[in-house]
Amino acid sequence: MDLGIAGRSAIVCASSRGLGFASANALAREGVNVVLNGRDEASLAAARDRILQHHKVQVTAVVGDITQPATQEALLAACPQPDILVNNNGGPAPGRFADWDREDWIAALDANMLAPLAMIRAVIEGMQERRFGRIVNITSAMVKTPMSPMGLSTGARTGLTSVVKSLSKDVAHANVTINNLLPERFDTERQQQMAGVHAKTAGISVEEAYSRMAKSIAAGRLGRPEEFGDACAFLCSAQAGYISGQNLQLDGGSFAGLM
Repeated sequence: MDLGIAGRSAIVCASSRGLGFASANALAREGVNVVLNGRDEASLAAARDRILQHHKVQVTAVVGDITQPATQEALLAACPQPDILVNNNGGPAPGRFADWDREDWIAALDANMLAPLAMIRAVIEGMQERRFGRIVNITSAMVKTPMSPMGLSTGARTGLTSVVKSLSKDVAHANVTINNLLPERFDTERQQQMAGVHAKTAGISVEEAYSRMAKSIAAGRLGRPEEFGDACAFLCSAQAGYISGQNLQLDGGSFAGLM
């Protein structure tokens, strides 16, 4: 299926690894020129090389923390008129509500709400003028199924979800869509971190922690990053112009609710 986005340009935040990289790689496969971002220069260079090895597109790498205005400005300088924006960032570590102070909450908001909103604000008017825009925010299944150890992530990402839902109605007429991807239990470095935390807390091996994670998913396995990337690419496609303001859960069928 031709997604109709070959030759377009995308900024993919926090894309040197994990779900961000999977999204950038899927877009590059469709012929989209991508601007990658990450804090570690070596990892970012490796991600750029992996994409260039398999896809004939332009790939630019911008090193920096996406929460910093200088990094945001550098991304926009590298891609002044993006057709696609994929917002992503690492989530806060799990913990206890009693242990989180004001600085913890502010850091979570900066990383998972305010930085994405700053990037959206910078690109959305141009997308409307050009009559094409696809914005995808990588959030979390915790937006719909909050768990207390993930409170920092849930709070910030739910705030982002609310803002972009209202904003999506204002720009739909200009063929600009805003959607959210809500992953749960994908086999990435983030999940390795979570397995380590669970293993330590429960007094079990990391292997057993992974096994328990897989059993908690209706599909009986962890998600593959490339499955996530394909979903992101479709939401960025020409065919997805009538889908906006939505939260797509990628959780192996585990969500128990209707909406």
